[in-house]
Amino acid sequence: MILFLVNNISAYDTPVILVFGDSLSAGYGIDIEDSWPMLLQQQLNNEDYEYQVINTSISGETTEGGINRIEIALKTFNPELLILELGGNDGLRGFPPKLIKANLERIINTCKNNGTNVVLLGIRIPMNYGQRYMNTFEQIYREIAHELSVPWIEFFMDGVAQNSNLMQNDGIHPNAAAQPKLLENIWPAIQSIINKGKTLTTQ
Repeated sequence: MILFLVNNISAYDTPVILVFGDSLSAGYGIDIEDSWPMLLQQQLNNEDYEYQVINTSISGETTEGGINRIEIALKTFNPELLILELGGNDGLRGFPPKLIKANLERIINTCKNNGTNVVLLGIRIPMNYGQRYMNTFEQIYREIAHELSVPWIEFFMDGVAQNSNLMQNDGIHPNAAAQPKLLENIWPAIQSIINKGKTLTTQ
């Protein structure tokens, strides 16, 4: 299921922030109104940033699925900023890290060619996948951020995944109480990009 969270401002009149992820961003298991993308829209409104948040996250999405739909998403919404939160499902399925990295790079380069800024959200997988695979998987995000010069969050779920009170019973998905913390983790990177863009337009 593709979910669109759209404020009542026309996408053609307001710069778009596109959330492009999986169930961690799609509001899986919670009310959509409580999800961090919806809280992001509220934060932007409260701080008088005229941006529209559109959430195209899909539960179960992989990086390959992201490749298949990135071009149409960019064409449809022409976002100023894309928040990329993919790779977790690839890791849980044991996909080769080199493949995951190549797919994420392809998505980011497609965004760059469109003139769209990207914030990359780092993901971690459970320790039962083995230390070697886990370390290699986590390193993907660091390498991409360095090689493609994109801002990133080292661990999107920091302070959440380690706290059972903030997780659903499956131990994978954050609950409603966790959503403000998720937004707190990524807000500085988002704010930095939109403030930079605001500065450039006023020069």
